[in-house]
Order: sequence, then structure tokens, then C-alpha cells
Amino acid sequence: MVGETAALRLGSTVAKAAAQMWLGGKRREQERRMDMSELIRVRVSGLRFQRGVERQFDEMADAVYDRLAPFLEREFPGMEENSRQAAIDAVCDTFAAADLSDEAILAADARPAEIVRRLTGAARPPVGLGEAETRLYEMLFAECVEYYVRIVRGLPVFEERALSELLARTTSLGAEIARVLQRLPDRSLFAPEGTDRDGEFRRRYLELVSTTLDEVELFRRTSDQAGAQVRLSVAYVSLRATGDEIRGRREGARRALPLLRPDMSDWENSGGEGAGMRVEAALGGPTRVLLRGEAGSGKTTLLQWLAVTAARGAFTGELAGWNGLTPVFVKLREYSGRALPAPEAMLDSVAGQITGVMPKAWVERQLTDGRALLLIDGVDELLDAERRGVREWLRKLLAAYPDVRMVVTSRPAAAGADWLRREKFTALHLDRMTPPDLAAFVRQWHQAVRELGEELPCPVDELPRYEQSLLNSLKDRPHLQSLAGTPLLAAMLCAMHLNRGSQLPRDRMELYRNALHTLVHERDADRNVPSAVDSGLSLGDKVVLLRDLAWRLSDNNRSEISLDQAAVHVGRKLAGMRHLDEEDGRAVLESLRARSGILRSPTLGRLDFVHRTFQEYLAAEEAAEEDRIGNLVERAHLDLWRETIIMAAGHANRPQREELLGGILDRATAEPRYARKLRLLAASCQETVPQLSQELAGRVDAAVRALLPPRRTTDPAGLAAVGTSLLRKLPRSLAGLTDNQAIQTIRTTSLIGGPEALGLLTEYSGDERHEVTRALISAWRYFDADAYADAILSALPLEEHVLGISHSGQVRAASRLPVSRLRITYPFAEFMELERLPPLTELDVEEVQSGADLSPLASHDTLSILSLMSVGPLKGQAILERMNGLVSLRFVLEDIPVLEGLPLAPTLHALSMFGALPGTDISFVADHPCIEYVYLNADEPCLPSGFHTLATLPELNYLDLANIDVSSLQRFPLRQGIVGLSHCVLPADMEPLRAPDLRVLIR
Repeated sequence: MVGETAALRLGSTVAKAAAQMWLGGKRREQERRMDMSELIRVRVSGLRFQRGVERQFDEMADAVYDRLAPFLEREFPGMEENSRQAAIDAVCDTFAAADLSDEAILAADARPAEIVRRLTGAARPPVGLGEAETRLYEMLFAECVEYYVRIVRGLPVFEERALSELLARTTSLGAEIARVLQRLPDRSLFAPEGTDRDGEFRRRYLELVSTTLDEVELFRRTSDQAGAQVRLSVAYVSLRATGDEIRGRREGARRALPLLRPDMSDWENSGGEGAGMRVEAALGGPTRVLLRGEAGSGKTTLLQWLAVTAARGAFTGELAGWNGLTPVFVKLREYSGRALPAPEAMLDSVAGQITGVMPKAWVERQLTDGRALLLIDGVDELLDAERRGVREWLRKLLAAYPDVRMVVTSRPAAAGADWLRREKFTALHLDRMTPPDLAAFVRQWHQAVRELGEELPCPVDELPRYEQSLLNSLKDRPHLQSLAGTPLLAAMLCAMHLNRGSQLPRDRMELYRNALHTLVHERDADRNVPSAVDSGLSLGDKVVLLRDLAWRLSDNNRSEISLDQAAVHVGRKLAGMRHLDEEDGRAVLESLRARSGILRSPTLGRLDFVHRTFQEYLAAEEAAEEDRIGNLVERAHLDLWRETIIMAAGHANRPQREELLGGILDRATAEPRYARKLRLLAASCQETVPQLSQELAGRVDAAVRALLPPRRTTDPAGLAAVGTSLLRKLPRSLAGLTDNQAIQTIRTTSLIGGPEALGLLTEYSGDERHEVTRALISAWRYFDADAYADAILSALPLEEHVLGISHSGQVRAASRLPVSRLRITYPFAEFMELERLPPLTELDVEEVQSGADLSPLASHDTLSILSLMSVGPLKGQAILERMNGLVSLRFVLEDIPVLEGLPLAPTLHALSMFGALPGTDISFVADHPCIEYVYLNADEPCLPSGFHTLATLPELNYLDLANIDVSSLQRFPLRQGIVGLSHCVLPADMEPLRAPDLRVLIR
């Protein structure tokens, strides 16, 4: 069906419903089946009057058509025609069956959103529609109801019926008038006629916002004490956001190896992961933002912080221009079941106690003048039928006040990235916390709870110890870090750690169980979120359904499933849950997706778990509950099932554990091909099992002994997953091990981490083998910089090795070490920090930050090798000329602001230049007396200016060129020695470039 025909049909449907309202009000059943012409002939006498009435309703149908035709062309343009037809048929059928009598319209106060809510609640949802079709149906139905109400409110008969109805509802009318009167400005000092008291009221309002919204609850499920309110302005941590238009699919679900313990540079360097920017910077550009994020990602907290900071005029950086704005914070969940607020009512939830003295039209003036910052929280917290009304409400606000700044938040399941695109909103997504973000969160959390004083479960002066202990646990245990990716779960860990006397669960099982219960049920129940309270499912019911979905995904080696298929599975599971009245699998699935915090839609029409860990945990629980141990044993050699099997060992009862681990070890004996992998898996299960029989424990120990010492490069990651218990089985000395076995043993110990691992590495530091020393130096990145430097590095012969530096903490620690050769691998700018180090002979900085000053290198005039791979212009290059011992220099040409006269040390023998451009002039090398080797690299094929000056170098005997266009050369700048050409543009005939004493190597 083409768009015009569809719009005309819908217009006729709306007009017919309006005709029935006008001509009769209460519809008889037989009239539902009549077309409009027939209905008019029945209800109107006289041919002339019939034709007049019919023309009027045709005009109404045309008016609806005029609105719907462009709407249908714009929305869902790629939808197939039969799918669009199905959605339109469903709208027409719902209209035909709906009660649209005057009583029904007046009972809903003639409010379209309320009518939609009542009609969709009373009618059975259409069957057979996919997700996109259902969305089109919902949008069209809400649009048609809006037009219908507009039409009938303009009918002459409606006013008469409405007056009768309103006079009969005296109680409701009286309360409504009371609310209207209450909103009238008090003709007092604060609210005379005019605007001369606006400033005084604004001051009082901002003071109230600054006080009431500057509090946050730091997760109270594990302890009432840890749940007291603390100041948000102290606890707030800046997060990262990514534009949805560039946000790629999240990390793939396949995980061939267990999570590696991250090195300390992940925690110390602020660059972090991904393409996200600080959310404050992301908000600073667009005036309208739809901010999306999963459960517990910090959306509400961010809006509160924006409101408080605006009230105090304390924005800095990219948001400095927001100072002077008046924050208006609206919690949508407070408007479930009632009309969304008009401007004068928007202050009620935050400042209701002073709205009685608000100057007349004060909020409207803030909005009109563009001085308001509208913060709309929680689209996802309303019922499905109410969300359409939110969009219409926002549209009307923006139409009336186009200059207002607005931030709207929602979970992705309730609002797609394009949900407000027509209103020119920029969609942003709150990212998971990076390690530096998590470290900052832990520090701020402990700083905030200091204010609780005697309410804390420990003395205040003990909090630094708790903070450091938790940070150490997060750094040593990758599963903790992986889970604590959102402020909600990070706060849960902080509270759990504090209330347990700095002890976290021995294994992951309890941690994941607490996280699941928080996300699936308890958080929304505690907050009285309407869309969660409306659900009749208990926590146990939800977990049963989620377990079944997780197993079905894992059983088919998948990480996601179509929404339609998932709804079928949920429906079948519901059929067996006899204590529930709910039978609609799609409705229950949508509720779980919208509110559980565990499910999400990575793309349109698809479903997955927000974190692979939750799928594995729930699938493991389902395997134990349904006694699918045999399935797990059969799949034990598959990497994809590794984590599920480890957690199934924790969920299983004793006979199931014996069957699982015994079966895995039996396979290890019978199948040599998988023996090592299966023994490693059985050993890793020790992390989660509470108890093993003596016989099975002996078999597992024997399996571990067969794995040691580690030999392959893949062994350390797998062995480290066994946990700290493995350290007691590793050798106390590396004597007797080959170089490779010793290196892999050091790596295994490093990946396990913790104080016990550090102690074992201290014993290994007496080994004098060169390769062992290199491995011990490399292990530094997994431990606290100062502790490792004092315990291990200080005893090593560092003068024979290059010391790798991956974060700033190691630079400080290196000042106490006998280091002479240094490689810095993180973004570096503060060369002044190197002044505290002993004189260096070799320095390699892989990423020098733009604007870095090289002058402090004066304290290292002993340098013979210097490599500066910069990412922007540098300062203080004059220091290079004074390095009389410098033999080798590597630098980036494009980052030297003025190349003419660039000083080079007179002792230089090797010069490597990167990033040449067509306009680059390398004449500064002319006549250098000592340079023997030159490497020249271009970003794009070109011949840099001044290339001929290389011929003035008397000692040059090796010229190495990469990506250089030599096609126009008549000869190379040297006639004897070696010329290396890599990816260069060559002339058709190389013969003229050759010389008897010149060797040309083309790579």
C-alpha cells in the first residue's frame, strides 16, 4: 500500500469515529460495522443534510490525511510494504473496537495520552507484528488519537456534554480548581505584578536547588549505615560519553582466554579506552542532548550534578558558558499516571515549598529568554504507553521555547538514538568506566563517606586503608574490575568492602549474585519506579526467565538473539510458571529489557546481555538447576564455555561437582589432544567450588602438577586464573628451569598478583640470567611502582638493561634506581621529571606530547641515543646542540616548528627523520661532519625540499628511504655505500641511479 492510500484510510477511520461521536455519542454494535456514508444515512434525515454532513467529515478525513501522509513518508522509510500494511490494519482494527464514546473521552479528561493508555490497556495488543511494526503501530495509533481528540473537542455537541460531565464531577473539579488557585502568585513581597522581584525569587530558588539536590545515596543494600545521604558535589566523578552515531558495537562476546590482569598503566594513565570524551565536554556543544545509558551508569546523578553546579554558577572548562542558567530538574517517574507538568509546575518536585510565592510566569520567562537548563530524567521509568506522551510534551515545549537548553536521559531500550532526532537532539551514550575512572570513583566514594562520621562501620581515620585495599583488589583481580564498569556496581563493591571489614567475596559467585539482584529487581523496587512496580514478577520469576534465555544463547554458541525469538522462549517458559497470570511473552520480555538492567538491544530487533559475565553466570545456574552437567563436560574443551563451566562448578551441588570435575579429568586422560586445556579448566574451577572430596582434590592437584612449570606463551593467562592457590605450587627458585620456563613462570606469577606473588618474585630476583632479568623488569608494570622498585628492581643489574616506563608513578620510583637506559611508552610531556634520575645514556620516548619542553634534558648531557617520537610541536630543541656525546637521534620532522638551523650535536653519527611532507625542508643537515647513517620517512610519497643537501654529508655511507618519491632523481646523494628503498616511488629505469661503489636495496 502506498503512503497516500494508507494516510487516506487512516484519515477516514478517524473521521468515522468522530462522526459516530457527533451523531450519537453512545455507539450501538451494528453501527461499528457501517461505513461513514451509511452511518450518516441512518442518523441524519434528508438527502441535502446527509450530503452536507458527509462533505464535512470528508474534509476532516482530508485534514488528517494532510498530517499523516508526510508522517508516513518520514517514519520507517525502509519498512517493507506488507509490514507497513500490517501496522495500519492493526490501527484501524483497534479504532474500530475501541470505546471512543463521549463518556470514555470525558473520563480521560479528553487527554490524548490518557486515552491511549486506557485503550491500549483494555485492548489485546495486535499479534504477529515485529518490533519495527509494533513501533509504527504505536506511533500511528497515538497520532490518530491526538487528531481524534482535537476533532471531537471542536464539535458543537461536545461542549454541551463536557459541561454536564464536569458539573457532575464536583469532587474532581473542586480539587482541580484548588490546584489552579494554589498556583496563583502570592501578591506579597516576592510576587507583585511585574518582574521586579524575579531576581530575588531566583536567588531563593537556586539556593534550594543547591541544597536539596546536593545529596546522593551510596548504595545501601548491604548496610543501612553505608546508605546514608552524602554530598553529591563531593562524591561526583566525571564519566565518559560517546556519540551514538560513531559508537560501534560493543566488544565481541567470544573470549578464548580468561581475563588478563591489566597492568598498572591502565590505572595510572588517564587516556583510557575507546573514543569517548568527558561527558562535560560532550555536553558543551549541542543545546539539546538525549543522554542514554544502561542501568546504574550514572544518568540521574549526572543531571543532579548539572543542576547543583548550575545553581552555584560553578561550571568550568567546556561548560563555563552554562553559568547563569537556571536549572529545572524534572523526574518523569513522578508523573506516571498523570499529566506531564506545564512550565509553572516544573519546580514542584524540587522547590514545591516556595512555588506559592513565585512571581507570575517566572518559569515561562526563564524558558523564553533561553536562561533555563531543562534536565528531564528517566524516560525509561514511565510505562510504555506514557513515553509517546513525553515526546509530544517535549516537542511542544521546544516549539514554544526554542532557545532552551535541554538534557533528557533514558535507558537505550526505551529510547533509541534517533528517538528525538526530529527535534534536533544529539544522542550521547554514557560509557563504562575505564580503570582511571574507577580509581577516581573509589577515591571520591571514600572521601564522601567521611562526612558520615560516627555512622560509619569503621573509624574515619581507617578510610584511607580501606580505599587502598579496595584499589589493590581491583588491580589484582580482573573480574572485579570487569564487573565494576558502572557507578552503581562500583558503589556496591565499595559498600560491600567497607561493611565486611575490607574483605570482598572469596570468589566471583557472591559478587555476581549481588550484582544481579541489584540490577534485576531491588534498585527499581527501592526507588518505586512505576514501570517496575507495575510488574507482577518477583525477583525469582525474573531470574528463572533470564536463566532460560542465557542457557538458550550459550547452548547455541550465541551472544545475541532476535527479539521475536526471545519473546517466544519467554512465552513458553511463562506457560510452565503456573503461579503467574501473565502469559504475554513479548510484554514480559519488553519489561525485562526496559527495567532489569541485564538485557539490552545492541541493534534494532536484537537482544543480548549487557555483560557477557551475566550470561555465563545465569547459564551456569540453569545448567545446575536443570542438571545439564553432561552437556558441560562434553563442551569443556571449547574456549567459549570456559567461564560458564567454572561458575557451574560453584552453582552445583556435591554430586554434580563430582560429576563435572571428574568428567573433565577423565576426558583429559582419554583425549591427549585436549589434555592440557582440560586439566587447566579443572584447576581453574577451584576458584568457585566450596568443597571437594579427598579423592577428587587429589586428582585436581595431580592435574595442576602436570601443568607446571609453564612452557608456552599462552600458559600464564590460563594458570593465573587458578588464583593465589597456584603460587604455593610454583617453584621457590628458578634454578633447574630453562630460560623459557623461567620466563613463563615469572609471567604467571605476575598475572596472579598480590603480596604473595611479589614475595615469590623477590626470591626469583637472585637469578642472574639476562633473559630472566628482562622478564623481572617487564613484570614491574603489574605491581605498585614503589613497592616493586624497592623489593626487586633495586637488586637487579639495571645498567645492562633498558628500563621500561609505562606510567608516571614509575618515573618517580626510577629516581631511586641505578638506571641509565630508559624507554617511556605512555604519553609524556614533563621532561622536568627526568631531572631526578641518574644521568642517562639512552632515552626513547615513544609518544612526546605536543608542547613538551626539551630543556630539562640538559641534566642528561651523557645521552648517546635519543628518540623523540612526538605528536605535536616541541620546545627547547636548542638543547640538542649541546649534547656532545649524542650519537643517534630519532625525531618527527613535521613537529619541529622551524627546521632551518635546527641544531644538531656535532658528534651525531645516525639521524632518523619521520613524517616528512612535500613542503618539509631538510637543509638543516647540510655539511654535518659526522653523520654516517640517515633514515628518511614520508607520510605520503614525496621528495622533501633540501633532499640534495644530503650530498654535502662527507661521512654518509648508508641512506635508508621509506615512502620517498625518487622517480625524478638524476642520482642519489651518495656514490658509494648503501641505499635502501622501502615503498618508494621508483623511476621506470633505475640504471642511471646506480654507481659502481653503490649498493641499492629495494624492499
